[in-house]
Amino acid sequence: MIEQLFSSTTVTELTVTHALLSFAIAILLGGVISWTYMKTQPQYSPSFTLTMMVLPTIVAIIILLIGSNIARAFSLAGAFSIIRFRSAPGDSKDISYVLFSMAAGLACGVGAYGYAILFTVVLCLLMFVLKAFKFGAHKDTVKTLKVTIPESLGYEEAFDEIFKKFNIEYELRKVRTTELGSLYELVYAVKLRPETNQKELLDAVRTRNGNLDITLTMSPTVQPEY
Repeated sequence: MIEQLFSSTTVTELTVTHALLSFAIAILLGGVISWTYMKTQPQYSPSFTLTMMVLPTIVAIIILLIGSNIARAFSLAGAFSIIRFRSAPGDSKDISYVLFSMAAGLACGVGAYGYAILFTVVLCLLMFVLKAFKFGAHKDTVKTLKVTIPESLGYEEAFDEIFKKFNIEYELRKVRTTELGSLYELVYAVKLRPETNQKELLDAVRTRNGNLDITLTMSPTVQPEY
């Protein structure tokens, strides 16, 4: 049975048995891909996980309908050319999952069930391995620190001592005056290490600026060049 799965070639004649088998395997692989996406993505859209579930089946249906008929291929190309998709730009990883799902559906549509299952399992395991090793992730988190200081405090070296104490790399990005020039607002890009105690850092800054406003964004920003 396994040899038959891996020796399958492109099917030119559409039968009910072949169609049902393609649908079943495509739905199963779509579920595996969707589950992998949910487990490897910290934040995901429910609608996108649904898309991952049905996309292999849709692609398999298209391939089954086209078969080896060139006229059908051109007809479907013309039909899909009038469709316009509207969606917000997403993560580049989402694009890889879309291509992943389409490849699984394509393999099911041409009858290469064994390869479809094999490639899906291998790529899903690869996604989990990359997540486990945090491949490509920054070890240090770059965040934005906004501090309000009185005009009597020199803003150029106001927090140098504190940043050196906590071993923090920083860059002063912006300075502006507020309250008719009586206060300054400083915007820093700070690189926080995993062991950095954020509460102690903010307490030290708060002590230096006289309990004026302090804002530390929790979402990482683009890493600056030092």
